[in-house]
Amino acid sequence: MLKLLIVDDEVDIREFAGNFFRKRQIDVFTASGGNEALRLIDQENPNLVLLDVRMEEMNGIDVLKTLRNRNNPVKVIMVTGVENTETIREANSLGVAGYIHKPLVLEELEKVVLKELQ
Repeated sequence: MLKLLIVDDEVDIREFAGNFFRKRQIDVFTASGGNEALRLIDQENPNLVLLDVRMEEMNGIDVLKTLRNRNNPVKVIMVTGVENTETIREANSLGVAGYIHKPLVLEELEKVVLKELQ
C-alpha cells in the first residue's frame, strides 16, 4: 500500500487531507511539526510527504534540508499559503517534487499527489 505523510501544524488540514486520501486506499500518517515528521519518515518510510512550509517548531525548508542531509530521497510536495520566491528557489534546489497552495483545493491536491505516487 502507498504511504503518505501529511505535515501541517493546522489540525483541520491534517484531518481533512488525511481522510480524503484514506478513502483512496492510501496509508496516511500525520505530523504536527518537523521533529515528529522526521521521526515518522524514518519509521514509516512514506512514498510521499506533503510538507507545510510555515510551522512553528521547525519550518518545512529545515525539514527538507535535514532529509537531504541524511540522503533521504523521499518525494516532497511543499504546501504553502504564501508565495515567496526565495523559499521556492531554496526548495527547488533541495529537490522538491512540487507545490500546493492553501487554501487546499481537493481536485488540485488529488491530481498532484496521485501523479507523484504513481
